[in-house]
Amino acid sequence: MRIDDASSTAPARARLGVIGLGSMGEPMAGHLLAAHGTLAVHSRTRKASLLEAGATWTDTPRELAEQVDAILVMLPDLPQLAPMLEGPDSLLAAGTELLLMIGSTSSPRGVRELADRLVGETGGRVRLVDVPVSGGEAGARAGTLSIMAGGESADVERARTLLDPCGTVRHLGPLGAGEVAKACNQMIVGATMMAISEATVLAERSGIAPADLFEVLEGGYAGSTLLADKRDKLVAGDYSPGGIAAYMTKDLGFAADVAEDTGTSPALLGALRGAYDELVAAGLGEEDLSVARRFVAERGA
Repeated sequence: MRIDDASSTAPARARLGVIGLGSMGEPMAGHLLAAHGTLAVHSRTRKASLLEAGATWTDTPRELAEQVDAILVMLPDLPQLAPMLEGPDSLLAAGTELLLMIGSTSSPRGVRELADRLVGETGGRVRLVDVPVSGGEAGARAGTLSIMAGGESADVERARTLLDPCGTVRHLGPLGAGEVAKACNQMIVGATMMAISEATVLAERSGIAPADLFEVLEGGYAGSTLLADKRDKLVAGDYSPGGIAAYMTKDLGFAADVAEDTGTSPALLGALRGAYDELVAAGLGEEDLSVARRFVAERGA
């Protein structure tokens, strides 16, 4: 049902909407609904649990924009958002003032270019902040995400009041700063996951059980949130996707863009990109990031 067809029995105007209800977006939407009382959503598939809890489903991006003042975008990247900005059923076609909060891991350059485009097309009616998140599916479910924000202070503060139920929002600088921080985060995550995987294979082939290795590592400098989150998958060889490994190639590409923009010559980034490109080429990209262990074990076999 479109908003202009609504009767007096239509749901009250929601303050906040969410686009993208995947492994991160769905639990975040649950926290936002519980905290704010209302939430409108749009995604490729309906999520019965959210609708049963009181979320309002919208059939098109335009319908979503007509019902809310701010939208959290939890899509893989900006190319998935682009079709929602074009045509009669688009977000922009609603003609309303809107704050778009880009939670996707995206290019800092791309975010800035999109913001410039939106200013030109809407006269500033649609504003942008970048709010990529870290903490994985476990953090999304627990509401303990680290949310890296870039944008104008007033816009980021508004985003903070909306997104606080999902974790801790930190304003890092102008538009794009959140995506720069996320690129840095992904460099560390990617390198750590590959190092854990190589260490696991080395230890196992030397007669050390992975579970025993991880118990020792977690008590020292090698311990990390990533190891704690992925250890059960690594021990079990369970690579069912939480966040898929192929996204790392995209994210490391953004890090390379930041390196170019800042005149930096990283020592590790090139090798890391090569390793994940090889992992994807081996047909493992749709598995969880922990599949790096299988990649190392099978490499060169």
